[in-house]
Amino acid sequence: MHPVKYLWALRALTYKAILGSVGRFTYIGKPVFIEGRAGIKIGSRTRIFPGIRMEAIGEGTIEIGNNVAIEQNVHITCEGGVLRIGDNTTVAANTFITNIDHVYEDITKSVMEQGLIQKETIIGEGCFLGYGVAIQAGTRLGKHCVVGANSVVKGDFPDYSVIVGVPGRIIKKYNIEIQEWERVR
Repeated sequence: MHPVKYLWALRALTYKAILGSVGRFTYIGKPVFIEGRAGIKIGSRTRIFPGIRMEAIGEGTIEIGNNVAIEQNVHITCEGGVLRIGDNTTVAANTFITNIDHVYEDITKSVMEQGLIQKETIIGEGCFLGYGVAIQAGTRLGKHCVVGANSVVKGDFPDYSVIVGVPGRIIKKYNIEIQEWERVR
């Protein structure tokens, strides 16, 4: 193991004492910001690279599964409810994942003064989120979904989907009967 990763493993042991939970053989790079430590739960064999920003605001819970890789400069924010990242998922760098939307209807007030709307956000098992992806509040990705770089995703997506674009849309699905990826028209 690279010497820097030993330091990250020691940091994970420190976080084990202050976060909701941290599984075995997890290592964590130097974070930028962590809020709501008790509401953050990290599984075993998970790798979190430097620059993570995690916010479990109020009663919010961030659950990160086992064998998850989260690359550098990722922002995960949750206010109330649960934001879950499933086992064996990879989150590429510069990605944003949230379970909140801002209220904006009152034009006499700043958006930041109008409150938040919480919607459960779930990233399924074995997903891959490409570089610069934005996962918006209320998104549910099924098992083994692949999200292309710089996509903005909101909504429900079934297992074995390839999602790209702004807004994110399905371009391929895995056909279990013939065991091949098929284009979606």
